[in-house]
Amino acid sequence: MSLRELSRIALFTALIAVLAQISIPLPFSPVPLTGQLIAVFLAGLLLGGKNSFIALLAYLMLGAAGAPVFSYGQGGPGVLFGPSGGYLLGFLPGVFICGKLLEKHYTPGILRTAAAMLCCLGCTYLMGTVQLALLMGYSAAEAVIAGVLPFLPADLAKIAFAATAGVRVKRSISAAGLLPSSPPGK
Repeated sequence: MSLRELSRIALFTALIAVLAQISIPLPFSPVPLTGQLIAVFLAGLLLGGKNSFIALLAYLMLGAAGAPVFSYGQGGPGVLFGPSGGYLLGFLPGVFICGKLLEKHYTPGILRTAAAMLCCLGCTYLMGTVQLALLMGYSAAEAVIAGVLPFLPADLAKIAFAATAGVRVKRSISAAGLLPSSPPGK
């Protein structure tokens, strides 16, 4: 792995941690609305499957070790085993799948990118809802009502933003030859 790749991974690990601090508590859910999904989506698009997975794994390991990188400046393993932990853990398969779907496309379109990001969101929701239901004693329907439906409009807006901005960024940096997947000669 090159120093350039490691730098990109570290940059996205930091970006995820910073955007996690944009946290809005919802009175009807133990899970806050955060900005970190934007960085997760962009990591999948710009880093590819393996490197985005590493960036998320580094983020989760930092948080599990006690660094205040989770929402509200929290850290420690208790967060990963708490009501929002399943969503955090769901980022791992989600970002890997998103990255794999997009990494072979030098300039993916917005629809392809949004579809890949939707797959990421689906993994996040699935793991998060299961853990939320188990920890809170919710039925499947109650878990979806508390852990998916309130977040869906904002998360779809995040996908629209990340797909639109991310495709433009990827085209620019691919054209400059700054991504490892840039076509030869560029």
